[in-house]
Amino acid sequence: MRQASTELTLHTPGPGLHEFTREAAQWVAEQGMDSGLLTVFCRHTSASLCIQENAAREVRADVLRWLDRLAPENAAYAHDDEGPDDMPAHLKSILTGVSLSIPLIGGRLALGTWQGLYLCEHRRIAHRRHLVLHLLGA
Repeated sequence: MRQASTELTLHTPGPGLHEFTREAAQWVAEQGMDSGLLTVFCRHTSASLCIQENAAREVRADVLRWLDRLAPENAAYAHDDEGPDDMPAHLKSILTGVSLSIPLIGGRLALGTWQGLYLCEHRRIAHRRHLVLHLLGA
């Protein structure tokens, strides 16, 4: 059994689902493992991760609108230290989660045909987000 880890930094221009499948798959391929498990962990409380369709852009837009309805900015939250989008960002992060597990089979991520890995940016301003990738396999 072998292990490898790295940190991936993504620059986000603002809210959205920002795909990083290619970067993760490239790093995994460089490790030379045939089977195992990739864990991706987001090191933030106002951004999160998801696996979602990567073909139809409308899916990502619909997901963002749905999250906005569940955690609106105008809900009079007590926590607003960093602005009106701060607390809704924390709630959206709870809903979507901060870690993913993806099997590695035959040296490739076992994602479905239309699946992609996304960083969900919940804040309005640009950020630099850090993701930890950990691969355990053989």
